[in-house]
Amino acid sequence: MVYRDTYEQAWQQGYRDLHPANLYNVDYSLLGTGRVEPLLRAIRLGMSGAGLTVESAKGECNLGQHEVAFRYTDALATCDNHAIYKTGAKEIAAQQGMSLTFMAKPNQREGNSCHIHLSLRDSYGTPVQAGPDGVSGMSKIGEHFLAGQLATMRDMSLMFAPNINSYKRYAAGSFAPTAIRWGRDNRTCALRLVGQGSSLRVENRVPGGDVNPYLAVAAIIAGGLHGVEQELPLEPIYASNAYDDESAPRVPNTLRDAAQLWKSSDFAAAAFGADVVAHYANMARVEIEAFDAAVTDWEMIRGFERL
Repeated sequence: MVYRDTYEQAWQQGYRDLHPANLYNVDYSLLGTGRVEPLLRAIRLGMSGAGLTVESAKGECNLGQHEVAFRYTDALATCDNHAIYKTGAKEIAAQQGMSLTFMAKPNQREGNSCHIHLSLRDSYGTPVQAGPDGVSGMSKIGEHFLAGQLATMRDMSLMFAPNINSYKRYAAGSFAPTAIRWGRDNRTCALRLVGQGSSLRVENRVPGGDVNPYLAVAAIIAGGLHGVEQELPLEPIYASNAYDDESAPRVPNTLRDAAQLWKSSDFAAAAFGADVVAHYANMARVEIEAFDAAVTDWEMIRGFERL
């Protein structure tokens, strides 16, 4: 989300009444994107200079919201590039007298997401997600890999949504997935199967823009490998609107719920070890305690003049 205020102005205003770079929905709008082209061009060139390959930059639904997509590479390099991009984009915006945020939910409109596309390859680098022996163009190993992600997603939610604000993005009207289902090119599901043949891959739509990429990708890989090792069967494909599926398991509603699932998870302990589980459970505890002690604008507006 891009604003025409500097970071210093935003701080002085308590991050209130900021001026978005676009005043209306510019999703796929050439004109709307062109109005912030000086910033977007500087980001594209800066990222190219850092070794990243920008594939697209386009407007999105929220006011001042834009999406930048990058070419795939191996998992660790992708996480490194993610961190470089976030840091670099903020620095470039500051140089142009603007500011931007990757908060998952900076206001009540559409949130900032970080959809992660991941495909499975063998030790020789050959894609193995696709094959004739599974459903929807997948191989059996691809099915197991997807089934493992479904089975572990609730336990791994803390890795995809690490902050209090992360869970505001799952509110109605945010276009973020809440049903832990999978579908072929179905954006209402948490996991969306896209591509075909060697490009076949799973898109995890749960992480928000505030995600730690290293933790999220580690959780995806761990869940997928769990499915392969246990040969977990894949549930049927979901072809309808998953938001309406009342029987589907759901992404946790709050950081408190996600932290409880994480620290009580046998899978998390086996995949990451007790020390890692304790560390990130403590991270969540600190965040929750800080939030519980804060007095928010919502409380002031709702309660200041009450009897």
